[in-house]
Amino acid sequence: MNISSAIFHCSAPDLASCPDESLPEFAFIGRSNVGKSSLLNYLAGKGKLARVSPTPGFTKLINFFTMSKTWRLVDLPGYGHAHLARKDRAEFNAAVLDYLRNRPNLHCVFALIDAGLPPQPIDLEFVEWLANHQVAFVLVFTKTDLVKPEVVQANIGAFKERLSEWCEKLPEVFYCSSELKRGRGDLLGVIQEVLATMPVESVEGFEPQPSEEALGETKELPKSIAPPTDNFLAIRQTSGARDVRGKRPKIPRPW
Repeated sequence: MNISSAIFHCSAPDLASCPDESLPEFAFIGRSNVGKSSLLNYLAGKGKLARVSPTPGFTKLINFFTMSKTWRLVDLPGYGHAHLARKDRAEFNAAVLDYLRNRPNLHCVFALIDAGLPPQPIDLEFVEWLANHQVAFVLVFTKTDLVKPEVVQANIGAFKERLSEWCEKLPEVFYCSSELKRGRGDLLGVIQEVLATMPVESVEGFEPQPSEEALGETKELPKSIAPPTDNFLAIRQTSGARDVRGKRPKIPRPW
């Protein structure tokens, strides 16, 4: 997929302030300081699309970027920003959850996970919340360049094992590094796959293209973290986003 333009559209403090629903949206979210801004800049091919800050929880609004005039990239506030006041944290979380549950043109959430850490309870709880609310998502492990490959593989394997305790079908898994320029084609490929299934009139100007050839990248995933055989669209078309074994109690949300 080629990105011909990446333009900031607007920021919204809540769902009511979001732009019109004319374009399909793809949202990115993760624990504070997971490297989201760096990844978004790398994905868009622009150095300053999203501001990079060393301060966790810097993104405090829902930020919308129009990509190639055909779809929107949505930068959601990170969860787990413990340094913020409880009231502010609650307001941010309420806005994000409202967006995730009720935005009709949201087609996929890219849940970012720090590959340098073992499974974190807050990440597992958030992913389970997405599954229980049938929000379509994939997992994106970031910062893969900051730790040894065997550590990355062990952490991702442990995360998938925890998910398999309650998840019938595991989501697709990708790993990225903005520093090593790795993973861009894979993520854009997910977006392209969704756009290609939509009516032409709803994605004006979109022309399906082979993402890997267009970007000159080769998809290389270690066997231990390769995505499952069920592709994203197949999973998304069965029971919303995920098949979960039975009903589970509501998850306490520290985020």
